[in-house]
Amino acid sequence: MKAIIFSAGKGERMRPLTLTTPKPLLVAGGKPLIVWHLERLAAAGFSEVVINTSWLGDQFEPALGNGDRWGLRLHFIDEGAVPLETGGGILNALPLLGDAPFLVINGDVWTDVDVATLPRQPKGDAHLVLVDNPVQHPRGDFILRADGTVSDEGNAPRLTYAGVGVFRPSILDGWRSVIGNTEGAAATPPQLGLAPLMRHAMANGRVTGQHHRGKWTDVGTPERLADLDATLR
Repeated sequence: MKAIIFSAGKGERMRPLTLTTPKPLLVAGGKPLIVWHLERLAAAGFSEVVINTSWLGDQFEPALGNGDRWGLRLHFIDEGAVPLETGGGILNALPLLGDAPFLVINGDVWTDVDVATLPRQPKGDAHLVLVDNPVQHPRGDFILRADGTVSDEGNAPRLTYAGVGVFRPSILDGWRSVIGNTEGAAATPPQLGLAPLMRHAMANGRVTGQHHRGKWTDVGTPERLADLDATLR
């Protein structure tokens, strides 16, 4: 299985830190956030990782090299001056990701989830890792039902999407009709989010999930980065 680490965002909430450093290369616990992911992927037996870049994207390859130090092969995809968003990033990377299911990780989270335990062949279009709702996101995102499916509808308590999941390329099937006639969808290459595609798949019963009760942090502000750094050190 291959993996893609989303690394193209501008990190505007992390400024001034991200004025000179892309968010996944910010350091916590003595190493860049993205290196924590690369180490876990290597330990889980992954061999190829796609890293999509945009904002300050020329810093990634000098910082990470070709992946040899972790026993990985890294592929860098420059999306240009405007990030393609998460769905567009996957669509743009499909020639490298191939036809098989792949792992998705947000470059701006830190977690101890064991990616080796995630299903290599999800039952539907996606299998999501969900976590308890953090203070900054108390309402959560999705409902994890007793049968293991994930839903966006209903009044049951919600969990937060961890930014980690296994996806099939089929998550993008019919994306134009799902996204609608937006300016981003008409761009070349298209700019589109992943969330609408996930909700569409959920409505068709094609998303499963699991509740990760371990450690997880959305490193979205300088304060959260400082807290994570102190914890890891």
